[in-house]
Amino acid sequence: MIYLDSAATSLYRPAQVVEAVCQALTSLGNSSRGTHTAALTGARMLFETRQMLSDLFNGDGPEQVVFTANSTESLNMAVKGILVPGDRAITTVMEHNSVLRPLYEMERQGVCLEIIGTDDLGRLDMASMKQAIDSGAKAVFCTHASNLTGNINDIRKIGGWCREAGVLFVVDASQTAGIFPIDMQADYVDVLCFTGHKSLMGPQGTGGLCVRKGLQIRPLVTGGSGIRTFDKMHPLQMPEALEAGTLNGHGIAGLKAAVAFIQEQGMEPLRSKEQKLAREFYNGVRDIPGIRFYGDYSALERAPIVALNLGDEDSAEVSDWLAQEYEICTRPGGHCAPLMHRRFGTEAQGIVRFSFSNFNTIDEVEAAISALRDY
Repeated sequence: MIYLDSAATSLYRPAQVVEAVCQALTSLGNSSRGTHTAALTGARMLFETRQMLSDLFNGDGPEQVVFTANSTESLNMAVKGILVPGDRAITTVMEHNSVLRPLYEMERQGVCLEIIGTDDLGRLDMASMKQAIDSGAKAVFCTHASNLTGNINDIRKIGGWCREAGVLFVVDASQTAGIFPIDMQADYVDVLCFTGHKSLMGPQGTGGLCVRKGLQIRPLVTGGSGIRTFDKMHPLQMPEALEAGTLNGHGIAGLKAAVAFIQEQGMEPLRSKEQKLAREFYNGVRDIPGIRFYGDYSALERAPIVALNLGDEDSAEVSDWLAQEYEICTRPGGHCAPLMHRRFGTEAQGIVRFSFSNFNTIDEVEAAISALRDY
């Protein structure tokens, strides 16, 4: 099997991640639910992982790192915990449904929503974004990289505009966390939402958000926190303010091992290999008659994604053929990115997405090129 669907989830992970999860399953107690060895081991592991993530993103410290199950939960927490009826919010057509659907829900409750478009290559209309920010808003919700095209947004520029205008900046780093440098201070990010199971190479069911110190977000869920048991209100102190119930400690232990692997290997070499593989694939298929690409492939920095269609062929037919005939795993369809598909006119056809990992090889890329040429 050749797995080229890492934008959906990592399949191949560092051996340390598997080992860490297995060890945690038999050693971790419940953090903040006791002072015995197993509970304290769990608490230390969570703190150390928060510290590592805060360092990775140059956040405001371990207490500002909140664990969730995935980016969807993180983004719901940010959208619903920041906005109230009457607020104005700004987002883009590049967003995943994990951003759009919570925003639409808040729009139905009275939030004014403005959606910024793209050009024909799926590049964000930066002039319109600047104008929208200058017109005033409560918050901007923006992806760092499109999960469909791989196009990267200049979050430092957008964040600077937001900070100057007094607008909160919430970034969806689902496709970039762990593989592209993100500096919450230099990029003026108020809330960074991430998932653990993609470029961070951690287990599914892990994710989180890093919150700028001083920014209060209403909790999405309240309940047990392990502290302040006799208060009627959920604790206000971070990170417990946004965490309720038992965390996925076993998965987070794997996430910790994955972050350690990234730190050991270096983010730049990992990213460089993935981008090289994506570029090799693109160059190998670009001259196929009738092929159409989606995204800006002239950009030096882009997520390791190649999105394409073969003439008018249905994307699901192409993807299924690749899987059945060559055991090549790709992602067809809508990719939870409805507005981008509407922009490209591919709502019915869908798009075939190839996405690459540093665990892929050049031989696998060449096999995928050969297969696509045989279609």
